[in-house]
Amino acid sequence: MQRQTTGVPGLDELLGGGLVPGTLTVIVGATGIGKTQFGVHFAHEGIAQDGQSGVFFDMSSRGDSQNHAAYAQRMVDWKLTRCDSQAKPNLDDFFAADADYGNFLHVFDYVGKRVTKRDLDWDAWHEWQGELNEKLATTIGFLYGNLCRGSRRIVIDGIEPVDTPSESIQFNLFEYVYHQIVRKDPMWVARDLFRQKFREHAAEAEKQAYDPAQVGCVLLQTSKEAMLDDLISRPLDEGDILSGANTIIYLGKFMDGRKLRRAMYVPKHRGSAVTDEIVPYTIDDAGLHFEA
Repeated sequence: MQRQTTGVPGLDELLGGGLVPGTLTVIVGATGIGKTQFGVHFAHEGIAQDGQSGVFFDMSSRGDSQNHAAYAQRMVDWKLTRCDSQAKPNLDDFFAADADYGNFLHVFDYVGKRVTKRDLDWDAWHEWQGELNEKLATTIGFLYGNLCRGSRRIVIDGIEPVDTPSESIQFNLFEYVYHQIVRKDPMWVARDLFRQKFREHAAEAEKQAYDPAQVGCVLLQTSKEAMLDDLISRPLDEGDILSGANTIIYLGKFMDGRKLRRAMYVPKHRGSAVTDEIVPYTIDDAGLHFEA
């Protein structure tokens, strides 16, 4: 099996050659620990390995987007193109050779929204649901279009920490995106996108078919815990996402004498050799670097 290389210096060797395509990898850590830089490494590495970059799907809702564009420009001199979250896909010319789907979508282009059912009253929760339904066509078009064009890496960012994942609007959206777009047969994704226009586009959709088992998905999940020891000690079966992931990577801080340093630990990497050590890493303008 050909692994998907992460693009992070020193990491692939620790993961038995990289990430397993067709699976979900969850990167867990507190704000500022390096998750988004990890996502930039992984998505940009698609250019070298797949001939097409990965894409970013940002679900942050309480603040600005996760600054992917600035990181990409600084780290690897890569200029991201933004998909307009307010624009519906142009279905008539969807498969045109010059169609531009963008490689970055911040699906919620407003700030200050709470994300769990317990934070909202009945009307506010259903208003969220209505807004999500309005965004689904844009989301499907963005991801499906890039997959048809050859992208095989999807980075999903902006997942905020919650006590009960099932009550989070972000987790609900992630479940839809992952199971109903990323892992679904592309012809059925095309049906969801084109709906009543599917028959007139079916032949072209068939030509653009791809294998979902070749698509790697990395989810960047913000944790309440900042210290690596606290991440390691929490149960692995917390929430459906961690229990269903093929690979989990914790990024956290640890005390090294009188200094706080960053380190990684991999509690789960199914079907692969993986280091069982806590491995320090550093962050600079070029991104993450793991120590030998």
